[in-house]
Amino acid sequence: MGLELTILGSRVTKMRNASVVTKFILLGIPHTEGLETTLFVLFLSFYIFTLMGNLLILLAIISSTRLHTPMYFFLCQLSVCDIFFPSVSSPKMLFYLSGNSRVISYAGCVSQLFFYHFLGCTECFLYTVMAYDRFVAICCVPSWPWGTSFFGCIQATFLTTLTFQLPYCGANEVDYFFCDIPVMLKLACADTSALEMVGFISVGLMPLSCFLLILTSYSCIVCSILQIRSPEGRRRAFSTCSAHLTAILLFFMPVVLIYLQPTPNPWLNATVQVLNNLVTPMLNPLIYSLRNKEVKYSLRKVLQQVAFFPEK
Repeated sequence: MGLELTILGSRVTKMRNASVVTKFILLGIPHTEGLETTLFVLFLSFYIFTLMGNLLILLAIISSTRLHTPMYFFLCQLSVCDIFFPSVSSPKMLFYLSGNSRVISYAGCVSQLFFYHFLGCTECFLYTVMAYDRFVAICCVPSWPWGTSFFGCIQATFLTTLTFQLPYCGANEVDYFFCDIPVMLKLACADTSALEMVGFISVGLMPLSCFLLILTSYSCIVCSILQIRSPEGRRRAFSTCSAHLTAILLFFMPVVLIYLQPTPNPWLNATVQVLNNLVTPMLNPLIYSLRNKEVKYSLRKVLQQVAFFPEK
């Protein structure tokens, strides 16, 4: 009896020790072994251009009083999100691609998951608000205040709590380039089927609801634009809205491919996620500046002040 109690106590001690996971190992993008240097140069270039482009958009809007309107206020918020969103996963990814450690602490993993979904949800809500703002501007209806960051924080807190309330019992190799819900649930030593369903509904329902609201806004916008008698007025209205629609498609399509596909594909998920994390935030400044004369004018003024462009 004493021997059995000793063995049982030893097993309990091992289980307790195994359940204490203090760090995880990021395995990176699947099937890219030997390409670390190439990926480092490529992703670093994307990251630098993303930061520079969005910082310039911020400076252009802040420095020009002509751009202090609700539409450009939302564009400022989008630029802030596009600065921080790739910064959630890119620095650590670049760190290990340069030959350094792939280890990330438990707290670091929690932070990555929270801020990824916080900024992603905030940006999702922000696109919805921007669509409504275009509807207000073109259809001349009353507006109301929005709290995109507040709702994004609630969503991210719920998803992070849902994920890290699970026990992690020794397996700590994250088969991805950052900590996200699907890969973390695979490491849990408990039944995750119910939580996977709740997470799927939460992550899938929120973007779908926002996308339907955006479609509703733009359906009303198109109807209003078609009633404009001036061809030039219709052209300008469509031009303004087309930039926003392009950005919306670039943001929502990766979400659909990653979270709503019936059979997950790790390599496809990682590739699409990299595009979503790095390429889309890099393209947003180009989409909104190249199609907007006021932003281009203000941007030229900013570049002239820092001696990049000569005055004409």
